[in-house]
Parts: sequence; structure tokens; C-alpha cells
Amino acid sequence: MRRFPLSVRLLLVNQFGVNTGFYLLIPYLATHLTDDLGMSVAMVGIVLGVRTLSQQGMFLVGGSASDRLGPRRVIIAGCALRTLGFGMFAAGESLAILLAASVLSGLAGALFNPAVRAYIAIEAEDKAGAFALFNVFAQAGALLGPVLGSVLLLWGDFRVSALVAAGIFALLTIAQAMVLPARAVQPHDGTVIGDWRECLANRRFIAFTLALTGMFALQNQLYLVLPMEAKRATGSAASVAAVFLVSTVASLLFQVRITRLLGARMARGRAIALGLAVMGGGFIATALDLGVAGVLIATLGLSFGVMITHPFVYELIPTFGRENLAGTYFGMFYLASGVVAAGANAAIGWASEVSNTLASLVCMAIGLVCACAVLVLHRRGALTKEAVG
Repeated sequence: MRRFPLSVRLLLVNQFGVNTGFYLLIPYLATHLTDDLGMSVAMVGIVLGVRTLSQQGMFLVGGSASDRLGPRRVIIAGCALRTLGFGMFAAGESLAILLAASVLSGLAGALFNPAVRAYIAIEAEDKAGAFALFNVFAQAGALLGPVLGSVLLLWGDFRVSALVAAGIFALLTIAQAMVLPARAVQPHDGTVIGDWRECLANRRFIAFTLALTGMFALQNQLYLVLPMEAKRATGSAASVAAVFLVSTVASLLFQVRITRLLGARMARGRAIALGLAVMGGGFIATALDLGVAGVLIATLGLSFGVMITHPFVYELIPTFGRENLAGTYFGMFYLASGVVAAGANAAIGWASEVSNTLASLVCMAIGLVCACAVLVLHRRGALTKEAVG
């Protein structure tokens, strides 16, 4: 961490806090809504869906806000909004308040997610190394959050967990307001719509974004195909926790080492293609129905593929356009990837209803097709910094 500026170090710690607070509350929200508040499963789906839609649908707005207002202001505003949203989850019992809390919580993520990445991409000289550490801190928070949430639920009720989560975001808001350095906001001559049109007119960026939608689609199988396979292989729902534990521990141990090794020896396009192929290739083990070993192999394949791919993807995204549009490019990337990945998840879910093997084969195909698409872009010179910068 000492290699990076104070601003980057703070944002790494910030991401640890963000994921700790998020996973402390969100995994237990559905149970609270049904068991404590007596809501129907349909209403719970609406509340959770509104949060996801508010975040995914507003990524582009958050990215543009980062470019226009400066990432520091947007990061602080996002953490403050999530403090308010999680506080409302603690106090709210009516559907209206819970929906408002969902909207605020989702909008908060849409604000600070692209802004944090844009800030790191601009401030860090070793961008891939910074994003590798970013993933490590994020995974550590994702591991601590559910554990802390479980302890708090044993000690109190969901409202205690929600208040602690809100308190974490309040502390992050204060820390960033006091310590995070402000960057000079570069002037913008055009309009926000003009910025969006510039992104959409960038054919190399759009092709890259479409090729990388498979990364998000496969990453989401940590919550869909792999938990189902783990439960089917062991007959126990408790085995689902092992899937997350294996993924997190692998990331904590190997993320920085992998990024350093590949960053020094492999072109970015080839590294990203390799990561996508590893993500998809791991599912051959579940397609062959190798039981617990198959689930473990697929989980590790997915985890190592993400470790290979993520830092280099985040390194390249802001180089496709002007530096003062880094947030917009991150926002557009997340919006497009989220929409396409949602469709891919629906297809994988349909395939799993037909057979588990078919779902695994679809995952393999997604990884290999996207890897080939990235290799084509690489061989055409579309992913070199000279081409995209």
C-alpha cells in the first residue's frame, strides 16, 4: 500500500468498509422482511429488485457526476446516501419507507462505485496493481461482513445490524470528507448527453464492453449455479458457505501475486482473454458432474479467472477516452455489462431448469466466446494504450 498515494490508500480502506457494511446487512434483509415484518415473498422481491435497479440503472449518471463534480464529492455523497438508506432500513416498517431505503441505497452505490474507480485510475501510476489491491480489500470486506452480521443477529436483531452498517458508512463519509484530497475538476465544454454520445460512438470501447459482459455473467454464478451445485453434491445448504469462503480466501492469497506476474509478462488483451477462458473453463468440472470436487474446481476456476481479468479491465477502461471522462466510461461499462449480464443470467437460469449440465455448458461457452472476442480485439491492436488512449 505504501507505493500508492494517500488518496488511493484511503480508497482501498474505504472499499473494505463499504463491503463490510453492505454484506453485514443485505444478506439478512430478505429474512428480516419476511420473518420480522411479515411481508410476502413477492413484496420482498420488489424491495430487493428496486435496490438493484436503482444501482444498475444509475451507474451512468454516477459516472457523469464524477466527471462533472469531481470524484471526491460524489464518493462522499454516495456514502452519505447509503448511511441514510441503511438507517431507514433499521427504522422502517412500511413498504413506502423500505422502498425509499432501497432507492437511496442503490443510488449510493451508483454514485461511489464508478467515482472510486475513476479516482484510482487517475491517481495511481500502477493502475493494475492498485486495482488488484482494491479487489483484495473488497473481498476481505465481503468475508467479514456476513460474519459480523451473524454475530450481531445473535446479540440483537436486524435493526442493530442495520444501525451498525449505517454507522460504518457514516464513519467512511466523515473520513473521506476530512482526508480524501480534492482533485481539480477539468473543464467540460459539451453536455452530459454529448459525453454519453462520445462513449457510444467509440467503437473500440463498445466492442470491449460487449466482450467483457461475460465476465459479469460468469461472476454472478457464484450466487446461482455454484451454490445449487454445492447443495446438490453434498445435500446440505451449509456447503453453500464453503463456496464463498473458498473464493474469498483464494483472492486474498493470490490476487496481488497474479497481477504482478501477468502484468510484467503478458499483454493486457491476452491476460484478459486468459482470465475469461479460465472463468468459463472451470465449469467443465460441474458439466462432468464430479461432485464436490467439481464444485471446488469450478469455484477456483471462477475465482482465479476474476483475479486475472479484473485489474487489467479496470486499467484499460479509462484509457479509451479523455481523462476527464473516466467516470463516464466506467459508468457506461457497468450499465451495459449489467444489462447484458442480466439477460445471460436469465438464460443460465433457464438452462439449469433443463439440466445442471446444460447450465455448466452455457457458462463454458460464455467464457470461451468472450475470450475469443477479446483476443480478436487484441490482435487488431484495439486494446493497446496507444490505440485506446
